[in-house]
Amino acid sequence: MKVLIVLTSHDELGTTGRKTGFWLEELAAPYYHFKEAGWDITLASPEGGRPPLDPKSNEPDFQTEQTRRFEADAEATAALSDTVRLASVSADDYDTVFYPGGHGPLWDLAEDADSVRLIETTLRSGKPLALVCHAPGVLRHTVDEDGTPLVRGKKVTGFTNSEEEGVALTEIVPFLVEDELKSLGGVYSKIDDWQPYVVQDGLLITGQNPASSGPAAEALIKLADTVTA
Repeated sequence: MKVLIVLTSHDELGTTGRKTGFWLEELAAPYYHFKEAGWDITLASPEGGRPPLDPKSNEPDFQTEQTRRFEADAEATAALSDTVRLASVSADDYDTVFYPGGHGPLWDLAEDADSVRLIETTLRSGKPLALVCHAPGVLRHTVDEDGTPLVRGKKVTGFTNSEEEGVALTEIVPFLVEDELKSLGGVYSKIDDWQPYVVQDGLLITGQNPASSGPAAEALIKLADTVTA
Protein backbone atom coordinates (compact mmCIF):
# COMPACT_ATOMS: atom_id res chain seq x y z
CA MET A 1 0.00 0.00 0.00
CA LYS A 2 1.33 3.42 -0.96
CA VAL A 3 0.37 6.45 1.12
CA LEU A 4 1.12 10.09 0.39
CA ILE A 5 1.44 12.36 3.43
CA VAL A 6 0.92 16.03 2.53
CA LEU A 7 2.56 18.66 4.75
CA THR A 8 2.43 22.46 4.76
CA SER A 9 5.22 24.72 3.52
CA HIS A 10 3.91 27.79 5.37
CA ASP A 11 5.89 28.97 8.40
CA GLU A 12 4.49 32.40 9.38
CA LEU A 13 1.75 32.63 12.03
CA GLY A 14 -0.15 35.51 10.46
CA THR A 15 1.35 38.86 11.44
CA THR A 16 2.44 37.76 14.90
CA GLY A 17 6.09 37.33 13.96
CA ARG A 18 5.88 33.80 15.37
CA LYS A 19 6.60 30.62 13.47
CA THR A 20 4.19 27.85 12.57
CA GLY A 21 4.16 24.83 10.26
CA PHE A 22 3.04 21.24 10.65
CA TRP A 23 2.34 19.69 14.06
CA LEU A 24 4.89 16.98 14.81
CA GLU A 25 2.59 14.51 16.58
CA GLU A 26 0.22 14.61 13.61
CA LEU A 27 3.02 13.41 11.34
CA ALA A 28 4.85 11.08 13.71
CA ALA A 29 1.91 9.06 15.03
CA PRO A 30 0.46 8.25 11.57
CA TYR A 31 3.94 7.69 10.14
CA TYR A 32 4.58 4.80 12.51
CA HIS A 33 1.10 3.35 12.14
CA PHE A 34 1.69 3.24 8.40
CA LYS A 35 5.21 1.84 8.82
CA GLU A 36 3.97 -0.92 11.08
CA ALA A 37 1.26 -1.75 8.54
CA GLY A 38 4.01 -2.27 5.97
CA TRP A 39 3.00 0.72 3.88
CA ASP A 40 5.30 2.62 1.52
CA ILE A 41 5.33 6.29 2.66
CA THR A 42 6.01 9.38 0.54
CA LEU A 43 6.08 12.88 2.02
CA ALA A 44 5.06 15.89 -0.07
CA SER A 45 4.66 19.64 0.43
CA PRO A 46 3.83 22.61 -1.82
CA GLU A 47 7.44 23.81 -2.01
CA GLY A 48 9.20 20.46 -1.60
CA GLY A 49 12.31 20.03 0.51
CA ARG A 50 12.06 20.31 4.28
CA PRO A 51 8.68 21.61 5.47
CA PRO A 52 8.56 23.89 8.53
CA LEU A 53 7.89 22.31 11.89
CA ASP A 54 5.74 24.29 14.30
CA PRO A 55 8.32 24.80 17.06
CA LYS A 56 5.65 24.60 19.75
CA SER A 57 4.82 21.05 18.71
CA ASN A 58 8.29 19.93 19.75
CA GLU A 59 8.21 21.51 23.20
CA PRO A 60 8.37 19.03 26.11
CA ASP A 61 4.67 19.36 26.94
CA PHE A 62 3.70 18.22 23.45
CA GLN A 63 6.27 15.50 22.87
CA THR A 64 5.08 11.91 22.73
CA GLU A 65 6.74 8.54 22.39
CA GLN A 66 6.19 8.76 18.64
CA THR A 67 7.59 12.29 18.26
CA ARG A 68 10.74 11.34 20.15
CA ARG A 69 11.04 8.20 18.04
CA PHE A 70 10.65 10.24 14.85
CA GLU A 71 13.27 12.79 15.88
CA ALA A 72 15.75 9.96 16.53
CA ASP A 73 14.89 8.06 13.34
CA ALA A 74 17.45 8.78 10.61
CA GLU A 75 15.27 7.34 7.85
CA ALA A 76 12.25 9.39 8.92
CA THR A 77 14.16 12.65 9.28
CA ALA A 78 15.86 12.12 5.92
CA ALA A 79 12.45 11.69 4.26
CA LEU A 80 11.23 14.85 5.98
CA SER A 81 14.22 16.80 4.70
CA ASP A 82 13.45 15.90 1.10
CA THR A 83 9.69 16.00 0.53
CA VAL A 84 8.53 15.95 -3.07
CA ARG A 85 6.84 19.00 -4.60
CA LEU A 86 3.09 18.66 -4.48
CA ALA A 87 2.74 19.85 -8.08
CA SER A 88 4.71 16.81 -9.23
CA VAL A 89 2.41 14.33 -7.51
CA SER A 90 -0.19 12.19 -9.27
CA ALA A 91 -3.02 10.65 -7.26
CA ASP A 92 -2.77 7.65 -9.57
CA ASP A 93 0.52 6.68 -7.92
CA TYR A 94 -0.92 6.29 -4.42
CA ASP A 95 -3.54 4.14 -2.75
CA THR A 96 -4.46 6.75 -0.15
CA VAL A 97 -3.57 10.23 1.14
CA PHE A 98 -3.14 11.61 4.66
CA TYR A 99 -2.99 15.29 5.70
CA PRO A 100 -1.46 16.19 9.08
CA GLY A 101 -2.47 19.55 10.52
CA GLY A 102 -0.73 22.36 12.32
CA HIS A 103 -1.75 25.93 11.59
CA GLY A 104 0.35 26.18 8.42
CA PRO A 105 -2.16 24.41 6.12
CA LEU A 106 -4.75 27.14 6.74
CA TRP A 107 -2.56 29.55 4.77
CA ASP A 108 -1.14 27.45 1.96
CA LEU A 109 -2.77 24.04 1.45
CA ALA A 110 -6.27 25.47 1.94
CA GLU A 111 -5.68 27.67 -1.14
CA ASP A 112 -3.48 25.31 -3.15
CA ALA A 113 -4.87 24.18 -6.52
CA ASP A 114 -2.62 21.11 -6.56
CA SER A 115 -3.96 20.06 -3.17
CA VAL A 116 -7.56 20.59 -4.31
CA ARG A 117 -6.94 18.47 -7.40
CA LEU A 118 -5.24 15.72 -5.37
CA ILE A 119 -8.13 15.47 -2.90
CA GLU A 120 -10.83 15.52 -5.56
CA THR A 121 -9.04 12.98 -7.76
CA THR A 122 -8.28 10.64 -4.87
CA LEU A 123 -11.89 10.46 -3.69
CA ARG A 124 -13.34 10.27 -7.20
CA SER A 125 -11.01 7.35 -7.89
CA GLY A 126 -12.56 5.44 -5.01
CA LYS A 127 -9.55 5.84 -2.75
CA PRO A 128 -9.74 6.85 0.93
CA LEU A 129 -8.35 10.08 2.34
CA ALA A 130 -7.82 11.35 5.90
CA LEU A 131 -7.19 14.81 7.36
CA VAL A 132 -6.65 15.74 11.00
CA CYS A 133 -6.87 18.80 13.25
CA HIS A 134 -6.53 21.94 11.08
CA ALA A 135 -6.11 19.93 7.89
CA PRO A 136 -9.87 19.42 7.34
CA GLY A 137 -9.85 23.15 6.57
CA VAL A 138 -7.94 22.23 3.41
CA LEU A 139 -11.26 20.93 2.08
CA ARG A 140 -12.70 24.45 1.81
CA HIS A 141 -12.36 24.76 -1.99
CA THR A 142 -12.85 21.10 -2.92
CA VAL A 143 -16.02 20.13 -4.77
CA ASP A 144 -17.93 17.07 -5.90
CA GLU A 145 -18.34 16.36 -9.60
CA ASP A 146 -21.57 18.36 -9.61
CA GLY A 147 -19.73 21.44 -8.33
CA THR A 148 -21.16 21.41 -4.81
CA PRO A 149 -18.80 21.59 -1.80
CA LEU A 150 -17.21 18.21 -1.20
CA VAL A 151 -18.12 18.22 2.49
CA ARG A 152 -21.78 19.17 1.97
CA GLY A 153 -23.94 16.58 3.68
CA LYS A 154 -20.89 14.62 4.86
CA LYS A 155 -20.07 13.84 8.49
CA VAL A 156 -16.86 15.68 9.39
CA THR A 157 -14.86 17.01 12.31
CA GLY A 158 -11.80 19.20 12.75
CA PHE A 159 -10.14 21.61 15.14
CA THR A 160 -12.89 23.22 17.20
CA ASN A 161 -13.56 26.90 17.78
CA SER A 162 -13.01 26.37 21.49
CA GLU A 163 -9.68 24.63 20.90
CA GLU A 164 -8.59 27.57 18.72
CA GLU A 165 -9.68 29.91 21.49
CA GLY A 166 -7.72 27.78 23.94
CA VAL A 167 -4.49 28.47 22.04
CA ALA A 168 -5.43 32.16 21.68
CA LEU A 169 -5.30 32.20 17.87
CA THR A 170 -8.94 32.83 17.01
CA GLU A 171 -8.15 36.32 15.71
CA ILE A 172 -4.93 35.25 13.97
CA VAL A 173 -5.93 32.37 11.72
CA PRO A 174 -7.42 33.16 8.28
CA PHE A 175 -10.52 31.14 9.13
CA LEU A 176 -11.86 28.82 11.82
CA VAL A 177 -12.01 25.17 10.78
CA GLU A 178 -15.24 24.41 12.62
CA ASP A 179 -17.03 27.43 11.16
CA GLU A 180 -15.74 26.74 7.65
CA LEU A 181 -16.86 23.12 7.60
CA LYS A 182 -20.29 24.11 8.86
CA SER A 183 -20.63 26.94 6.32
CA LEU A 184 -19.87 24.50 3.51
CA GLY A 185 -22.74 22.28 4.64
CA GLY A 186 -20.68 19.68 6.45
CA VAL A 187 -22.42 17.69 9.18
CA TYR A 188 -19.90 18.78 11.78
CA SER A 189 -19.53 17.09 15.17
CA LYS A 190 -17.01 17.22 18.02
CA ILE A 191 -16.37 16.03 21.54
CA ASP A 192 -14.56 17.63 24.48
CA ASP A 193 -11.51 19.71 23.62
CA TRP A 194 -8.24 17.81 23.13
CA GLN A 195 -9.86 14.37 23.28
CA PRO A 196 -9.31 11.96 20.39
CA TYR A 197 -12.25 11.94 17.97
CA VAL A 198 -12.44 10.55 14.45
CA VAL A 199 -15.34 10.69 11.98
CA GLN A 200 -15.69 8.58 8.86
CA ASP A 201 -18.13 9.21 6.03
CA GLY A 202 -17.57 6.92 3.08
CA LEU A 203 -14.01 7.37 1.88
CA LEU A 204 -13.44 10.56 3.92
CA ILE A 205 -11.89 10.41 7.41
CA THR A 206 -11.41 13.48 9.61
CA GLY A 207 -9.90 13.87 13.08
CA GLN A 208 -10.54 16.65 15.57
CA ASN A 209 -7.11 17.46 17.03
CA PRO A 210 -3.54 16.22 17.53
CA ALA A 211 -4.67 13.36 19.78
CA SER A 212 -6.86 12.15 16.91
CA SER A 213 -3.98 11.68 14.46
CA GLY A 214 -3.06 8.13 15.52
CA PRO A 215 -6.69 6.94 15.63
CA ALA A 216 -7.32 8.58 12.24
CA ALA A 217 -4.36 6.70 10.77
CA GLU A 218 -5.71 3.44 12.23
CA ALA A 219 -9.10 4.15 10.67
CA LEU A 220 -7.44 4.89 7.33
CA ILE A 221 -5.49 1.62 7.40
CA LYS A 222 -8.66 -0.33 8.14
CA LEU A 223 -10.62 1.47 5.41
CA ALA A 224 -7.86 1.13 2.82
CA ASP A 225 -7.60 -2.60 3.48
CA THR A 226 -11.36 -2.89 2.97
CA VAL A 227 -11.36 -0.85 -0.25
CA THR A 228 -8.54 -2.84 -1.81
CA ALA A 229 -9.71 -6.26 -0.59
